[in-house]
Amino acid sequence: MIPFSPPRMDQKVVDEVADTLLSGWITTGPKTKKFEKEIAAYTGAKKTICFNSATAGIELVLRWYGIGVGDEVIIPAYTYCATANVVIHCGATPVMVDTLKDGFNLDPQKVREAITERTKVIIPVDIAGFPCDYDALWDIVKDEKVKTIFHPKNELQQKLGRIMLLADSAHAFGASYKGKKLGSVADGTGFSFHAVKNLTTAEGGAICLNLPDTFDHDEMYRLLNLMSLHGQSKDALAKTQKGAWKYDVTIPGYKCNMTDIQAAIGLVEFGRYESESLPRRKAICALYNRGFADKPWAVVPQFTDENKETSYHLYQLRIAGITEEQRDAAIQKIAERDIAVNVHFIPLPMLTAYKNMGYNMDDYPNAFAQYASEISLPLYYNLSDEQVLEVVHAVSDAVEDVLNA
Repeated sequence: MIPFSPPRMDQKVVDEVADTLLSGWITTGPKTKKFEKEIAAYTGAKKTICFNSATAGIELVLRWYGIGVGDEVIIPAYTYCATANVVIHCGATPVMVDTLKDGFNLDPQKVREAITERTKVIIPVDIAGFPCDYDALWDIVKDEKVKTIFHPKNELQQKLGRIMLLADSAHAFGASYKGKKLGSVADGTGFSFHAVKNLTTAEGGAICLNLPDTFDHDEMYRLLNLMSLHGQSKDALAKTQKGAWKYDVTIPGYKCNMTDIQAAIGLVEFGRYESESLPRRKAICALYNRGFADKPWAVVPQFTDENKETSYHLYQLRIAGITEEQRDAAIQKIAERDIAVNVHFIPLPMLTAYKNMGYNMDDYPNAFAQYASEISLPLYYNLSDEQVLEVVHAVSDAVEDVLNA
């Protein structure tokens, strides 16, 4: 069996987790704080805060910014449900836009057309780790005509004076845009450290903050930390200081902090990310590209252009001329050879929850075309060259069987 994306767990991880367990400090503490600082230094962000998921972090930023009933947040139709759910949880309306004609990322022109006086935030999604066109998105939010229809509802929105650019970079830790790591490109950037991600903490995520200098990033960190711990004025680490037991609850907050157990895994993963994890993923993608080079039906993923480099999170193979039904049949044939593949993603308007809200897949033809022809192939550190070739052969056989049937 070749699995899809198992995490890399080895003795280094076991030893670091054991050290945490035996330290007597297993919740949010020194290792979480260290992990936050290392992420900030790596990405160039002004401040980083970790949570129990990227989803929780993005939602707290929306709530900090005052997003609520009557507001609109622009998101791609082609994304995982978390991107929409955080908007809905805040009481706001997700406004979905189509992808580029030949890519998985949202179309900036569609974003521009979707903006109304209710628009408060744009959440671009860096699918598979390939960055969106941030220059085009910045041009939109800084356009004077767009800024004139922006109606702030609170002091924070008034201070920013424009639509916030809050990136869902769940797939994209380590990706770069014009030589800058994602995390320092948008106003805020959410990274996921879920078990299948390039860098895992089992479950977890981080928000990198990069707002204009008119914002106090230390204060924002304090507020987000407060929001993630029930609104309690002191976290557990602060309360360990001599005589510092007393605390207040200043807001009815949430509970979504990262633990030191999770951070311990992340610290090991981070320590070898650039030297081991990313190079291996890049090599696997190159091997896949060579394997499919002579297949006329194979549309291989884009990993770089003059401005961007992906995080090599997914290998999203597209099959030219295939139907959704044929693609599904090919996946079944691949599974019968004990190889796990996936599809990233089923567009939101195809899912029951969002269909019931009135979203219609017919409004997003490019997203449907990408979805219907896509197969995500196994990609993880311990995948051997021999296994990659086995996947190439199995996929090629399956696709050619269904196309020639």
